[in-house]
Amino acid sequence: MIDVTAIGELLIDFTPAGQSAQNNPIFEQNPGGAPANVLACLSKLGRKTAFIGKVGADQFGVALKQTLKQVGVATEGLIIGEDCHTTLAFVHLSESGDRSFSFYRDPGADLLLTPQEVNKQLIDDCRIFHFGSVSMTGEPSRSATLSAVKYAREQGHIISYDPNLRMRLWSSEAEAKEVILGAMPYADILKISEEELLFLTGEKDLQKGSGLLKDTYGLKLVLITLGPDGAFASSRSAQSQAPAYAVKTVDTTGAGDSFTGGFLYCLLQSGKTLESLTENDLKEFLAFGNAVGSLTTTSKGAIPALPTLDQVLECQKNVPFENSKL
Repeated sequence: MIDVTAIGELLIDFTPAGQSAQNNPIFEQNPGGAPANVLACLSKLGRKTAFIGKVGADQFGVALKQTLKQVGVATEGLIIGEDCHTTLAFVHLSESGDRSFSFYRDPGADLLLTPQEVNKQLIDDCRIFHFGSVSMTGEPSRSATLSAVKYAREQGHIISYDPNLRMRLWSSEAEAKEVILGAMPYADILKISEEELLFLTGEKDLQKGSGLLKDTYGLKLVLITLGPDGAFASSRSAQSQAPAYAVKTVDTTGAGDSFTGGFLYCLLQSGKTLESLTENDLKEFLAFGNAVGSLTTTSKGAIPALPTLDQVLECQKNVPFENSKL
């Protein structure tokens, strides 16, 4: 049995790594892609995971497949495309470690995954199916993603959805909102940021915005990451909020993905249904997810920065919370 299968993008993040002797910027090659980050996080915490997606038959694709294998993510669903290149993303960091992206993808291999190439066996065997919206920014991967999600729902699996909005990959804000919201009814768990909450609902208020999403799309659980203020969770019967941990942030790439991985890890460990989660459960799961996300920001890259279970538990035991409103 696979704990979590995910579909979507697997790409190279080129992360800033200082200056050359000629004072030119240097970029370090790091594996990334939001769904892959979530799986790598879960695998590093001891869970069984599998990835469905596509990379190019180039040095980057080879490196990415090897990375997934090294962290324990099953790669039977990873297609190597002979007619396309692996997508590249250059990460730009602010002084506080916040990041923005420039994508080289016209199209990239991840966008060329077809419905016929989706390995349904990996969906049949999983407990949770996870997806995002980057793989829905164009065809044929949009159709591949949606058909996989619908199939997973038909099998009765828990569906986890992180839109992971990257506006530069969409033709317009209107298209982004339409496609992202169009996939919402298939999800049980939705993970978004404060900015994504405002974009999708027009609401800044966490309770009102999450309530609107639950009521409109039948979601069972909404998770909202709040950066240095931690995270918020709202189910049909309970809600909670937990602060982040006071770590020295270097690079926030992958922090939201690792938070998601940490939360799903707790859900799997608990053996509980989404409907039965209490306020205390949510607070406990948020705290663990926040520890995973906080630790991921302490070094560069996404997958290379993911913590082990021992490191997460050590953080929860010894690292103070960020100064926050909580």
